[in-house]
Amino acid sequence: MAHPDAGLHHVAIVMDGNGRWASKRFLPRIAGHKQGVDTLKRIVRACAQRKIAVLTVFAFSSENWSRPEDEVSGLMDLLAGALAREVSQLKQDGVRLHFVGDRSGLSERVQAGLARAELETADNRLLTLNVCFNYGGRWEIAHAAAQLAQRGVPITVDSLSQAMALSASDPDLLIRTGGEFRLSNFLLWQSAYTELYFSPALWPDFDDQALDQAIAEYHARERRFGKTSAQLTPSNVSPS
Repeated sequence: MAHPDAGLHHVAIVMDGNGRWASKRFLPRIAGHKQGVDTLKRIVRACAQRKIAVLTVFAFSSENWSRPEDEVSGLMDLLAGALAREVSQLKQDGVRLHFVGDRSGLSERVQAGLARAELETADNRLLTLNVCFNYGGRWEIAHAAAQLAQRGVPITVDSLSQAMALSASDPDLLIRTGGEFRLSNFLLWQSAYTELYFSPALWPDFDDQALDQAIAEYHARERRFGKTSAQLTPSNVSPS
């Protein structure tokens, strides 16, 4: 059964806790990342059922290169394998894939896989899945500013917003799993007015019920965007 969530257009998730999930089970960390891919597949379906139009997930930070070499290599292989296996199903399910991040640091094989996945799902409209890979919020801001400077465009709030890799819409709700309470360089620009929700669940354990709990918390909050409660209308307002 669908769960339409009026006013909840864009959800972002920091998928944290894969390594700790594996360690608790005396498994290699990559086993947690593999389980995390299965969780992502379930949450994508759950978001589509709840009429959420955009889901943005933090898959690999630009800081994650400092992790053990075998874990980084395993993550790259996991991404390549997931692209090979899952894109046809995502296409069938109406999910549009969009990868955000610095692709120059990725192998040609991975870069080709990302481009192919985006092309094959470009016409889908049910849900847009933004996958932030080799991404950092500071990198995105600096990259957008450099593009504007190169084109001779004055750097303003509006021009910078439009130059961002994720410029279509800001997240309404940002969920971080794993019990940590920080953004970790994720969507720094776009999250200025985003509601933050921190779940104690490790990402592989995050399920539909946990998602619904986050959504319920979101709907219980009052989004004022700098205004007072008395100024709000029942239809809510958008930030100016």
